[in-house]
Amino acid sequence: MGHFFTSMKTEQLYSLFKESTGVSTDSRTVGKGQIFFALWGDNYNGNKFTVEALARGASCAVIDDPLFETENTILVDDCLFELQALASHFRKEMKVPVLAITGTNGKTTTKELLAAILSKKFKVHFTKGNLNNHIGVPLTILSAPSDTEMLIIEMGASHIGEIRTLCLIAKPDYGIITNIGTAHIEGFGSVDGVAKAKTELYEHLRKVNGIALYNDKDPMLAEKIFRIINRAVPFSDPTGIELIVDLVPSDLNLRISITYLHHTYDLSTNMFGSFNLENVRAAIATGLFLDVEMKDIVDAVEKYQPANNRSEIKTTKNNTLICDSYNANPTSMYLALDSFSAIKADHKILIVGDMLELGEKSEEEHVKVLKVLQSDIAEKVLLVGDIFHKISSKSGFKAFRNVDKLKEFLKDEPLKGNIILIKGSRGIRLEKIYDLL
Repeated sequence: MGHFFTSMKTEQLYSLFKESTGVSTDSRTVGKGQIFFALWGDNYNGNKFTVEALARGASCAVIDDPLFETENTILVDDCLFELQALASHFRKEMKVPVLAITGTNGKTTTKELLAAILSKKFKVHFTKGNLNNHIGVPLTILSAPSDTEMLIIEMGASHIGEIRTLCLIAKPDYGIITNIGTAHIEGFGSVDGVAKAKTELYEHLRKVNGIALYNDKDPMLAEKIFRIINRAVPFSDPTGIELIVDLVPSDLNLRISITYLHHTYDLSTNMFGSFNLENVRAAIATGLFLDVEMKDIVDAVEKYQPANNRSEIKTTKNNTLICDSYNANPTSMYLALDSFSAIKADHKILIVGDMLELGEKSEEEHVKVLKVLQSDIAEKVLLVGDIFHKISSKSGFKAFRNVDKLKEFLKDEPLKGNIILIKGSRGIRLEKIYDLL
């Protein structure tokens, strides 16, 4: 894709953008005075919604199909490219530091924690929800208010080359790779492929003389850092003073102790799972590196409330739920099961959904998880999804083809008085059962 050159169209769009109330790619929610970009989806052509977007009050529509030209449309070769070029141009004009976060697991939690910490010192604008791809990143940049002092951009990738493109758009000055695991191996071919894709962030930082903050306890990342980059800051030493972040044994909520400058702080978070320790460590180290006071960091971490069913603890009138149904891959599945098995409780139940996007290794990975599930982690295990349904006949566990079949079961046999871990890929839609628990 090369660099985003500023074309006449981009210049023209940029002056319209400065007058506008922002950009939108959804004709159903476009706001008055916004610029509508008619993007193509897998099964729709955004150009068809141009009239609707303009009727809703869009100031103009950027289209790439001449059939839909009317008043207030701007015809370009490719709407997605123009959206990215506009974001790239705006980013150059912004003159604020950009911090990018990528990795296999923990990106979003690290980003949310960091946003909470850095907000103690800066006016922070950050990726909302999961807008972390080739459309989400430009939209995040273009929605930054004019008084933004720090931009945090989450970058997801499902194939090689994607992070490189996102770096050309967002031009990060700082970067964090949380880890390199075995998620969504489908698009990458192998763990080496995943590593290559994620380390495109380091390649970019080297070119712009930016700074990578990295987990020096992760041998793979440490090795990549020294081969690729010249300015790197380890999490254990973000300021020239040793930082130690340790696990404090606890039951449900993650507890940690932080030692820094001869002080030790003990704190309890609102998150489940010792695997979140790494995410907290990344956020604390980066906060210190960017001059946030330790007392503000501790306060932000203690108050942080996870949302979106990521390591979220919910207490209902019947059960305590650990909602982790936002995403699942083998690494995150074992980490969650490991943390769950450490909880001391009489009645523990596991509701586990398929892990999607694992390519040809899919069945083999599910068989491995099934073996772990048979080691008495919980009193009852319920499996959901086609893959588990297919392989679990001899396991002795109840398996449901889909979440609707599980809902029928839970209506007939309600669960009470349990701690329940709910873990699965987003496509399985396990969040549909929460109000039955």
